[in-house]
Amino acid sequence: MYIFPKLSRFQSAFLKRVILFSFLICFSFSCDYIRKYHSGEAVSIPDTVAEKPIKNPTLTFGILSDSFNIIKNHIRSNRFLSDILGEYGVSLQEIDQVVKNSSKVFNVRDIRAGHNYTVLTDKDSAARVRYFIYEHDPSVFYIFSFNDSLNITPYKQETRSEIKFSSFTIETSLWDAIITNRINPELASDLSDIFAWTVDFFGLQKGDRFKVIYEERFIEDKSAGIGKIFGAEFDYSGSPILAIPMIQSDKESYYDADGNSLRKAFLKAPLRFSRISSGFSSGRMHPILRIVRPHFGVDYAAPVGTPVYSIGDGRVISAGIEDESGKIVRIKHNSVYSTSYLHLGSFGKEIVTGAFVKQGDIVGYVGNSGLSTGPHLDFRFYMNGYAVNPLKVDAPPVEPVLEENKAKFEKIKSVVQSLLGTFN
Repeated sequence: MYIFPKLSRFQSAFLKRVILFSFLICFSFSCDYIRKYHSGEAVSIPDTVAEKPIKNPTLTFGILSDSFNIIKNHIRSNRFLSDILGEYGVSLQEIDQVVKNSSKVFNVRDIRAGHNYTVLTDKDSAARVRYFIYEHDPSVFYIFSFNDSLNITPYKQETRSEIKFSSFTIETSLWDAIITNRINPELASDLSDIFAWTVDFFGLQKGDRFKVIYEERFIEDKSAGIGKIFGAEFDYSGSPILAIPMIQSDKESYYDADGNSLRKAFLKAPLRFSRISSGFSSGRMHPILRIVRPHFGVDYAAPVGTPVYSIGDGRVISAGIEDESGKIVRIKHNSVYSTSYLHLGSFGKEIVTGAFVKQGDIVGYVGNSGLSTGPHLDFRFYMNGYAVNPLKVDAPPVEPVLEENKAKFEKIKSVVQSLLGTFN
């Protein structure tokens, strides 16, 4: 009985050659293996299955991004969301729908120039945008999805905090001292804000010294900004000024060693018996020029001759006539805050450039000078040189530590002073 079908003479000869060739290969491998084995050489046995390394998926803001092109850029000045996404082929209809669907999640008007963004597009020739990720701050991002669901999703990166103790001596300026000591520059701004009413940061002297205990936040190994300042001390020519934080009347403020507030409050308004006729706006139709442009102040409608008061102590840096602003007084309150009073009819007594004023001093009287449609005061408030809405300035309380809070304050002061004394 035959297991295989009967072969022709030609087929039989061919099969013999294949079997012989296979035998020679196997024999050659076996002899070489045996030779290496007995000679002590390393023997390499081929794997029957080749194992490929497993590649971990790449996540970008929680999105599997291996199948996308990744484009990084930043928001340029005077650019709208439609301008940015239009460059990548996103239609106005899609943008409008995303904005409408997630209006309660994120207001696209909060997108600011200079902030970073990331775009994920398909890798094919169409390169359709699938995601647009806007960096709102170092830890919070907003993901615009242009897939089946058109929406905006917040994405928060995990942060960790470190408590730091830093001290530095002024050689030229606070900023230079911060940079020289490799400290987050944001700390300079925070210290300026805390000591703004007690320290002239433009008049620091060589040898002046700061000590500060603060929180710094990190995302992975990258600084994400300065958090709470737990205490600080400014040594001005051997006279230390403490900054001790405490919550009083539901607001946290900083106090000196005697429990006096380091800040002075502003008046709520620079004049009485008036009404607001126009508010702070980034885009307002000018009543005379008939063009839309920013109005970085608050207009108070009032009769001609109504007294206008300085909202805080300070120095008059200019008092004169300036084109559209008419008669104007500019006051610098400290190294952070300044105010301007526009369209005055006349100046207050002894209000000249260089004069010092107290809170409540009359700086001028309501008029109709400059480019104005009627008697009113255009009041402007600046913080670090930038105009801010005067109605939203949250001035801290000026009262000292209240009697009922003194025991708590003394405990906090004791801890802060003890910690500040642990380092030079």
